[in-house]
Amino acid sequence: MSDIILVQPPICDFYLTAKRTVPYGLACLAGQLLLNGYSVEILDALASTRSKKAALPPEMAYLRDFYSAPDISPFSMFHGFRRFGLDAEELGGKVQNSGPFMVGISSLFTAYSDEALKTAKAVKRMCPQSFVVLGGHHPTEMPEEVLRYDFVDFIIRGEGEISIVLLADALRSKGSVDLIPGIGFKKHDGKFHINPPASLGNLEEVAMPAAELIDNNFYRRGKKNCAVIVTGRGCPLNCSYCSIGCSSWRGFRLKSVSRVIEEMKRAVFGIGARFIDFEDENISYYREWFLDLLNEIERQFGGCGLELRAMNGLYPPTLDEEVICAMKAAGFTALNLSLCTTSCNQLKKFRRGDVRRHFEASLRLAEKYRLETVAYIIAGAPGQDPRDSLADLLYLADKNAIAGVSVFYPAPGSADFNRCITENRLPPAFCQFRSTALPISDITTREDTVTLLRLARILNFFKSLKPEEKKEVFRIAGEAENRVSVLPASDAPHSIEARSAERRRIGKTLLGVFFRDGVIYGVSRDGQSFPHRVSDALCREFRRGLLKLLA
Repeated sequence: MSDIILVQPPICDFYLTAKRTVPYGLACLAGQLLLNGYSVEILDALASTRSKKAALPPEMAYLRDFYSAPDISPFSMFHGFRRFGLDAEELGGKVQNSGPFMVGISSLFTAYSDEALKTAKAVKRMCPQSFVVLGGHHPTEMPEEVLRYDFVDFIIRGEGEISIVLLADALRSKGSVDLIPGIGFKKHDGKFHINPPASLGNLEEVAMPAAELIDNNFYRRGKKNCAVIVTGRGCPLNCSYCSIGCSSWRGFRLKSVSRVIEEMKRAVFGIGARFIDFEDENISYYREWFLDLLNEIERQFGGCGLELRAMNGLYPPTLDEEVICAMKAAGFTALNLSLCTTSCNQLKKFRRGDVRRHFEASLRLAEKYRLETVAYIIAGAPGQDPRDSLADLLYLADKNAIAGVSVFYPAPGSADFNRCITENRLPPAFCQFRSTALPISDITTREDTVTLLRLARILNFFKSLKPEEKKEVFRIAGEAENRVSVLPASDAPHSIEARSAERRRIGKTLLGVFFRDGVIYGVSRDGQSFPHRVSDALCREFRRGLLKLLA
């Protein structure tokens, strides 16, 4: 039995990256509640290998034209819409068994808000005596959309560590909730009471995250336990596509180095974490603070075999040799670099600077210190020219970095979200506010966007080939005709290694055909090749540009 249960609901999408779903925010709330004497449980629907086919929302039916059939080639993308994790009814039953007086449900992303609401509805139906509270980015930015449902008693907007305790105290004592920071609720007359988002002035004043309440046996990277740590809140930049930047209510604040180290100790020595992802928006922005942190990590955890990442991305102008050397010594194995775009015109729209000089310097240093690199570009934004995104891919073609295409999605609270409203470009349904939905079809059409995604896969596969394999690809490209074939299903390789080798063989054949014909093929499970729906013009232009670079 617990006083309060905090719930991470399931997600419906084409894929899920488990190590990016560690419920760190719920652990932060739980730590503060525990400090104030409440018994707490984290009920994490996503800490499960269970997934089930789900109906594609009718508003996303157009995706069937782009994610058509299963593809066993290296150029495959998405196939099959699924619900990941426990369903809402199961969650409701588990909550009912614990009988909490308050249930907090995380609703981080507007695109997934339907599953959070289904969970809230199931909880309220099975536990009518429990107060149902929703928090996260979605109720923060779109409070009226959440409060219109009768099964939601309260929302908490913004940073909820202090607010959730004040709400629990008020509900226990039947006191007033009106002045609680970030609170929102429906009044007796049907009108909404919505306070401004709560913001923590001092990040040192709240409790440590209750990482022990997370299912740490589920969140693993290979044989390593995983942990997420956030060293600050907000971001000093003001990018148009992001709702976290300096123009928001949050402001940019960092924890002290000693506070971050203490949190790391709890993760490393408490739950045995050996892979840690810093999920900050801009961890390296203040150079001296970051260097102090890196040096202290090396001093405190040297010999522990830590693998560190900053998967949200690093801003190249904040990196230099001293910083990258210190990152390597601390345990970083890769640099996830935010390139954004090379188009000066688009950079102005994004309110970003041109970082190519710093980016290229970071690549050279990454090679020197044997760090992998991933470079992220944004494609499919409103008003963005697909040829600019194609130029971004060709720019990355001869760089020692994996090309990552981040498909633009409208983030509530961002400048671009407001622009989409003003220009009538906002998708009609919340479920479309995600990258996999190819949400914006503008100058860059959905066909263009999916083409850029597949071309990035072609580029990354080509980069992975050894010199002798590249020669094989060009030999195939020079042949007059080449059919793609795989082993019959009964003879297909069963081991992981054999399947990987067969997939690579298929990829080299398809790549040769692409260089010859400019067509992107996939391969079905029964060995039949089929063309993917793509922009022929973009494929031809990319093929010409890549072959010119290779000449």
